[in-house]
Amino acid sequence: MGVEKREIVIPGQFLDDIKRNKPGRGTFVENGKIYAEVLGVLNKNAGYINVVPLKGRYDPVENDLVIGVVLEAMSSSWLVDINAAYPAFLHVNEVPWDIEFGETEKYLNHGDTIMAKVLQVDMEKRVQLTLNDRNLYKIKGGHLIEVEPSRVPRVIGKKGSMISLLKKYTRCRIFVGQNGRIWVDGNDEGVEKVIYVIKMIEREALSYGLTNRVEVLLKKDAKDVR
Repeated sequence: MGVEKREIVIPGQFLDDIKRNKPGRGTFVENGKIYAEVLGVLNKNAGYINVVPLKGRYDPVENDLVIGVVLEAMSSSWLVDINAAYPAFLHVNEVPWDIEFGETEKYLNHGDTIMAKVLQVDMEKRVQLTLNDRNLYKIKGGHLIEVEPSRVPRVIGKKGSMISLLKKYTRCRIFVGQNGRIWVDGNDEGVEKVIYVIKMIEREALSYGLTNRVEVLLKKDAKDVR
């Protein structure tokens, strides 16, 4: 018996009526009917219909947690790559440090990596970030893994099930950004295991029962090590 696949929809495909469900990400409404805006995976959740793009850049949404790479330090802000169509801005008022004008480079400079939150997205898709929240900071050490942003929900799993398995069996610290970047820190063996499983999730993201297969693999690995 083959592995059951999730439903793929194409742009313009009819999905449902707004009397039954609400339009979510990746959809548009015309004459009371919901259609797919992009090529992607159909996802119905909590009364909303979403289409998760199969490929493409990250589409920023307020309050998303992201991993950014600093492109440039300016006099009172930083330009940050968040894997979106355009760079984001991080202003000195949105960091936990007391910074003098023109001294931004002393705190964050080109190539530095940060865990940040999307503070605001305006009509022109300009993005403002913040570090003024719990568990947001400059990343030191560890490894950065990149996946398609559409694969992030599968890496996390329902109610965090997949990421909990990975943390339990590899004993690594893992932070998953909604923008398709994942930070991993631990011993070499644990990090290698996390990378292997994440690549497996990327390949098999559209199949059902993935969390169970990953658990079986990690349990077998744990027994083999003993």
